[in-house]
Amino acid sequence: MYNGELEVQAKRKALAVLHDEITHILNAARDLSSLSDSIIKGTNKETELSLVRMKNAGEEVENLRRKMTREISDTGSLMVYREDVLRTAYIIDDIAGYITGIAFRLANIKIATLKKGKFDEDISELINMVVEAIFKLNEMARALSINPSSTIELAQEVQNIERKVDNSYRKVVIKALNEIPNTKDLLLVKDAVEGIEGMADRCQAASDSLTILALSM
Repeated sequence: MYNGELEVQAKRKALAVLHDEITHILNAARDLSSLSDSIIKGTNKETELSLVRMKNAGEEVENLRRKMTREISDTGSLMVYREDVLRTAYIIDDIAGYITGIAFRLANIKIATLKKGKFDEDISELINMVVEAIFKLNEMARALSINPSSTIELAQEVQNIERKVDNSYRKVVIKALNEIPNTKDLLLVKDAVEGIEGMADRCQAASDSLTILALSM
């Protein structure tokens, strides 16, 4: 088998694993969105199920990242842009960590605190924006195998979402500092929204990395 054919096969495998990674992250982000709703409604069973699914998704993403690392290591120098692929995989893995951290904080905030200042609505809006950004990343990963040039347009959409999250995050933090007297809940809300903003930043980093990959193809 020619080296060129081996490289094509290695590329296809790596992109398939990368797409699987992002798909798991997207599902976990949707669970995070459902989690905030179930917490407010007091449906403890659904809350627990969402937490378990997010934990499992995070573990699956880590396993996929390790699988990709092994496969790329085995291909050696066959894949010229292997560092870009690995960088993207590690960024996606970071996003999984943000999701579980945010979920932990949300699950420990008093429902009364969330409802009183309508922080539940603020947080849901922020989470939904990040879910949209991850959906765009999913489309970008799929486009790498079909039409790499379209990733540039999608990257611009991710950047726009990240800016919206950043603006909303600042407003919610100021609102929390002014309206939440309980120190514990204040810290949890602040940490949760900071986590969402950090997750949006990692989505931006993943978008940039996917764009570099597209330009390498």
